[in-house]
Amino acid sequence: MFQTMKQIFAKTNKDLRKRIWFTLGALFIFIVGTTIQVPGTTNITGNLGFLDLINVMGGGALRQFSIFALGVMPYITATIIMQLLEMDIVPYFSELADQGPVGRQKINQISRYMGIAFAFIEGFAFAYAFMGKTATTFDYLYVATVLTAGTAFTLWLGDQITQKGIGNGISLIIMAGIIATLPQMFIEAFQGLVLNSSLNQILGIVLFVAFVIVYFLIIIGVIWVQEADRKVPIQYANKSTTAFGGQQSFIPLKINAAGVVPVIFASTLLSIPAAIAQFMGNEGFQNFVNSYLSYTTPVGFIIYIVLIFFFGYFYTFIQMKPDDLAKNLQNNGGYIPGVRPGKDTENYISKVLSRLTVVGSIFLIIIAGLPILFSALIHLFPNINLSSSVTIGGTGLLIVVGVALETYKQLEGSLVTRSYKKGYSRR
Repeated sequence: MFQTMKQIFAKTNKDLRKRIWFTLGALFIFIVGTTIQVPGTTNITGNLGFLDLINVMGGGALRQFSIFALGVMPYITATIIMQLLEMDIVPYFSELADQGPVGRQKINQISRYMGIAFAFIEGFAFAYAFMGKTATTFDYLYVATVLTAGTAFTLWLGDQITQKGIGNGISLIIMAGIIATLPQMFIEAFQGLVLNSSLNQILGIVLFVAFVIVYFLIIIGVIWVQEADRKVPIQYANKSTTAFGGQQSFIPLKINAAGVVPVIFASTLLSIPAAIAQFMGNEGFQNFVNSYLSYTTPVGFIIYIVLIFFFGYFYTFIQMKPDDLAKNLQNNGGYIPGVRPGKDTENYISKVLSRLTVVGSIFLIIIAGLPILFSALIHLFPNINLSSSVTIGGTGLLIVVGVALETYKQLEGSLVTRSYKKGYSRR
């Protein structure tokens, strides 16, 4: 890592440094935007419930009801829907997916238009929910338009980072929003544990140090799982692998191939009844949702876990597609040693992927469930007065680690490419 940083700041990599500074400047603009409140609105108080994921991914912008309150979540929702539609549900999208880069570009364009439409709908719903029934329809439309413009600008900013910065613009914006909330979280944890008058100061310091250690241990665990994969060896009929200079080929199957998408799916599905109950205003239905469909209750938490596990399987097999892997392997003259090509290869890959997905889904359940369990545990000790923003684990941590690892690999790859080009040009 230190060698990579040394290469970045070398005189010969001036262009890369410009890209890094451009990226940091664009992210700074985003962070500033999260603090600019929509005119005529106030901060959202109380528990956000199912909207907490949007608030975390937007750097707390939703709670402040800023112009970037929706962030890039509408676009992410649209992208996930488009991925589902590509599964032969809509033939047109399936054909676009098979057209290569040109088709992917059209799908991405459709996803952006769909994301803007979702942003306006969500903006109107948030305006109606948080501004109260005293506001006029014009007020709702005004706030929805401002929030939609904020999402559009955020997407444009992400594109600029991708083109003129170091890449992964949308992902870096999400990561920046999450990281922006971390200093305040540790400050509130210090205030609640060390400066809390109801706790012994030495005990408070010990608890705070333990909190920090556990937090970083979880980060190390997330890094380990994110980088872990199962290498399925493959051999090609026209190539031979020997002990003298031969290189073994393999298919890397990641333990957590689905990323954070299962958690987003589960949170979204649980949020639908809560949103309906909030707009209906039916007290009986609201009590039912709060008692059985909120992941802070035992029943709701179990449903949340089951949904994450189910979507972990569902999305992993959508992404990996064992049948396509088996066909591509056979078409290229490859095979897995000891496994017959065709259906046997597909079944073998499905079996390995299924076992890995069990581990990956359990990992997602632990990471997503830690904040809920931590909050329930804190409530058992009335002397400990911690803010609801102080938590351990969570989807946000998974996103930050994943994006950071991917960005670091891209920087390393860029340095290797530049070094290769320089060495080649000297010949």
